[in-house]
Amino acid sequence: MVGIESYAVYIPAGRLQRAAIATALGSGRGRGARPVASYDEDSTTLGVAAARRALGSRAITGSLWFATSRPAYLEKSNAVTVAAASGLGEEAPAYDVGGALRGGAGALRAGLAEGSALVVASDLRFGLPGSADEADGSDAAAAFVVGADPVAELVATASVTREFLDRWREPGDVRTRTWEDRFGVEEYLPLAGRAVEDVLARGDVARDALAQVVVSTPHARARSQVANSFPAEVTELGSVAGAGYAGTADLGVGLVAAFERAKPGDLVLALSLADGADAFLFRMTERHQPGRSGLETLDGPEAEVSYVDFLTWRGLLPREPARRPDVKPPVPPASRRTTDWKFGFVAGRCRECGYRNLPPRRVCLRCRASDAFEPEVMVDVPARVATFTDDWLSESVQLPAKVVAVDFEGGGRFEFEMTDAAGHTPSIGDAVVPTFRVASVAGNGVRNYIWKVRPHREEDR
Repeated sequence: MVGIESYAVYIPAGRLQRAAIATALGSGRGRGARPVASYDEDSTTLGVAAARRALGSRAITGSLWFATSRPAYLEKSNAVTVAAASGLGEEAPAYDVGGALRGGAGALRAGLAEGSALVVASDLRFGLPGSADEADGSDAAAAFVVGADPVAELVATASVTREFLDRWREPGDVRTRTWEDRFGVEEYLPLAGRAVEDVLARGDVARDALAQVVVSTPHARARSQVANSFPAEVTELGSVAGAGYAGTADLGVGLVAAFERAKPGDLVLALSLADGADAFLFRMTERHQPGRSGLETLDGPEAEVSYVDFLTWRGLLPREPARRPDVKPPVPPASRRTTDWKFGFVAGRCRECGYRNLPPRRVCLRCRASDAFEPEVMVDVPARVATFTDDWLSESVQLPAKVVAVDFEGGGRFEFEMTDAAGHTPSIGDAVVPTFRVASVAGNGVRNYIWKVRPHREEDR
């Protein structure tokens, strides 16, 4: 029996009020808020956050599939960075499914076909100011651990592929172009009906037996009409519905929301409409225990992001930079030598004296023993602020940068930048949580990924 053993989403804490867009531009819709990734987040870091939550203490033996329509790198794999920062070993093959919105469904299909895999889909959604992608988009990531002891057993899949030009974006362009709405509706509705009929027939399931239905597509009219063909109670996804379309992660975010509302024995249908149609039918098992999926962020405290900051973070509002020397890019050989620490946040515990060295080194700082260390992953180790300061000379986009010295339970201290802390004044003893972020992007395009810390939130309990 193959299916999904665990799942999670990552929704950034930042929120951009749609009314702020309408006020600034003098037009547009002003209801609700959309999730916004921070200045130091990209599709890779979002994916790592979701993957870490989905994995928990699990170790997978299969592959990693990473899907996004806005990859941090081209040619260089982003999936391998997600794998390293998620704690996967070098024996785990990692593959990118990039560029197209259908990649989220494709990655899930590949992982389910393999039978043991980590599937991660992540996206940042934006476009030119005033566009529908800007107001109705959502930055998010979803992750699924696929295995033989599922909480959601795969019953059947079905796919239909058709070539037609509904929306497109040239590489490197910000703007997504679309054809008229009527054309999308005419094409997607028959595809949706065919995929649903096929998957129900393959699973020998009646349409009225479905307990939850997810419809994911960038085409708002098509999504509404397909959803209306089912009873309203089975398509209700709670607060996810108002968050916006999350690109390649949208199918995964909706599927997690449906799983959270489902009970053992319930049938869940997930339908993705992008360059065709992909349908997945799951049955919840007795192992299913909803809660702590990461969706709590949608209903928790929000960090309001101004429209000016949003445009700046997305590179749509160039601003005078601080008068600092150019950012030096990470040196590849040095990064390679420190991969476990830089990407996996792995410290070294001295076997001679028990002292925890952050970062790990060949010679213990306390007893001077050489090459006598056991690796220790620090991501889930409780940590608290020991001291803090504001740094106005930092290279950070968000000044002043909040720099904190952090003590870890069981020993070890290290200095971090605190992120997700705009308007927050840290105090000595505050609990913090490590988080994988972008420190800087050098002039040659190299991204310096590091671990920072953020304030502890209620959903972290």
